[in-house]
Amino acid sequence: MKKHAFLALVFFLAACATTPRPAPIATGPVEVQILAINDFHGNLEPPNLTVPAADGAVPAGGAAYLANALKQMRTPSSVTVAAGDLIGASPITSALFLDEPTIKALSMAGLDLASVGNHEFDKGSAELLRMQKGGCEKHTNRKPCAVERFTGAGFQYLAANVVGPNGQTLFPATAIKQVGGVRIGFIGMTLKETRTLVSPSGVTGLKFTDEAATANALVPDLKSAGASTIVLLIHQGGSITGKYDDQSCPGLAGDILPILARLDPAIQLVVSGHTHNAYICRVPMPGGGSRLLTSSGKYGALITDIRLTFDRPGGSLTGDKGNFIIVQGEPIQTARLTAPLVSSHRLFAADPEVAALVKRYHDAAAGAANRPVGRLAGAVLKGSEGIESQAAALISDGQLFVARDPGRGNADFALMNNGGARTDLMPAADGAVTFGQIFAMQPFANNVVTKSYTGAEIKAVLEQQFASGTNSVAQPNMLTPSANFRFSFDKSRAAGQRIVTMTLDGRAIDPGKTYRVAVNNFLASGGDNYTLLAGGSEPVDAGLDLDVTEAYLATNPPVPELGRITDLTPKDWVPPKS
Repeated sequence: MKKHAFLALVFFLAACATTPRPAPIATGPVEVQILAINDFHGNLEPPNLTVPAADGAVPAGGAAYLANALKQMRTPSSVTVAAGDLIGASPITSALFLDEPTIKALSMAGLDLASVGNHEFDKGSAELLRMQKGGCEKHTNRKPCAVERFTGAGFQYLAANVVGPNGQTLFPATAIKQVGGVRIGFIGMTLKETRTLVSPSGVTGLKFTDEAATANALVPDLKSAGASTIVLLIHQGGSITGKYDDQSCPGLAGDILPILARLDPAIQLVVSGHTHNAYICRVPMPGGGSRLLTSSGKYGALITDIRLTFDRPGGSLTGDKGNFIIVQGEPIQTARLTAPLVSSHRLFAADPEVAALVKRYHDAAAGAANRPVGRLAGAVLKGSEGIESQAAALISDGQLFVARDPGRGNADFALMNNGGARTDLMPAADGAVTFGQIFAMQPFANNVVTKSYTGAEIKAVLEQQFASGTNSVAQPNMLTPSANFRFSFDKSRAAGQRIVTMTLDGRAIDPGKTYRVAVNNFLASGGDNYTLLAGGSEPVDAGLDLDVTEAYLATNPPVPELGRITDLTPKDWVPPKS
């Protein structure tokens, strides 16, 4: 062999040895995992919550355990998502610091995408934008970056149906994730009624558009971008009458169902939230077939482990299933159940980095949280939004206590929305109540405002408990008054005639007389569908609602008695079907 021919052969063989071979292209079925949570509400520390499981009712939740559970459960082809209300209405360890530690913890836990929920807007859109982008700009009464500089979310918020004055969405409407050789399209949104659930002043200029119409309009673009399937992350939900992990979903109901009925069939998975209920349901589609509907309950106690199977990379969805993972970080403490459930669970160790973060903020909040603010002779219970609330009564009494001062409002009485009282108030054995407890009961940092209304206007406001937006006779949204105001109602009467009596200090309210009414600024701006409260005149601010409650509790007040509201509805009355 000639020398130049030999050298050519050597170079050829060397090239063959160093040129990488193309990776084999997978051709078989592909499984993609979606891990989902919702309604975390800043529960960095384990909430007082147990979840039924095969081994008994187990304690669940806590950001450090949640982070490790997500990391342990992830497959190589996995996306972690959330369906809103990650922040807002949070315990003191998070809320005292504007929920910055919750955003940090969930970012450290590997969250990829999250839809906005109504509580993301509790402190206004400017503060929500700070949650995404980071920084220390001040938008509220509380100091940002109080413990350390805040760098913003490591995940992306989506807000397809939140449109600003410029016609653009507040956050991206959609996202595409390439996992396991499959492109998954995601749409994220909140419920269209969000404006009525937060302070209107915080969402000025924003429109919350119809959920189904908005989602359907985005399908063509996601398909054009190569999405093999589309997932809707929506902060709206439902409920079932059976056990949370009964996937036959008995009695499935709720505001999510009319939305599902109108969704494009290309949206094949819906991850929901808002109702704090947990379920994994297969819901028929009007044109045939079905789609999976899931919700993980609340507070990070459960993770929904969803598996999507595709016939090949970039191919079609051929199967889907879901299962709950209980985020248990402590030993089982209660007796075994007689009827085992199917949810998988195991003990998860705390993620050390997230645990250190939580401890840092817990310690920073401890001084304020443990400070005694007064005494009560017994428990004060939250109750439900549809009946008189003892906790709301206590808050109303405190508002009147402070706002009746001529210099702080000259209030005649006070009204409190039941949904604004978030927890029971359980004093210690010696009756002591701490700042941390009242913070949990009133986490929104509203101000107390007193305005003037006529007696006729007050009656019209009370009528809105039963007929305004989502407030209805079937699902009333009650206002609990201070102790000196009483009213009665009859839901069987026609709209506008359901309030039967109203008295102040035992005297009937005069329709033509003007009264001074103390409410929080959420209500004063028309929140909770009380649009008529946005009227009124001569507003006077009495200060932060939490400070008002603290001042009242310092007097060691009596435990409020129920009976301020009387239901005169006939016992045999049946509410009309919606």
